[in-house]
Amino acid sequence: MDKPVISDNSISIPASLKYLTDVDEFVEGFLRRSGAEESAIADIAISVSELINNAVAHGSASSPDQPIVVTIDRTDGLIKIGVSDPGGGFDPDSIDDPLADENLLKEAGRGIFIVRSLMDSVDIETSERGTTVIITKQL
Repeated sequence: MDKPVISDNSISIPASLKYLTDVDEFVEGFLRRSGAEESAIADIAISVSELINNAVAHGSASSPDQPIVVTIDRTDGLIKIGVSDPGGGFDPDSIDDPLADENLLKEAGRGIFIVRSLMDSVDIETSERGTTVIITKQL
């Protein structure tokens, strides 16, 4: 894969941050067409960007040729987005607390914390095919 591929409610991108703008445009366009408020669009866009950053840095590190896939659905005022990568997953409870004194000045380690603070729910599913982080937000 050498460029983003959009199909209905999903976008697949090569494992590179240079396609983050394509994902932003796809997600924000979907949300605007769905009638989402700008504040919700901003929260969701920030969250998806954080998850893409993690997917590129961690989830695709061992398989950079495998795509990262973002799916988005809206049902009954609930937005559900999945970000999937080929990585083996992670234990969210093992992530250092970014608010602990010893972590305040670290440049990394805040992504999942940010996503959890902006979304209504964050679920992580791991299988032999990779990892999917599913975020939901009530509109």
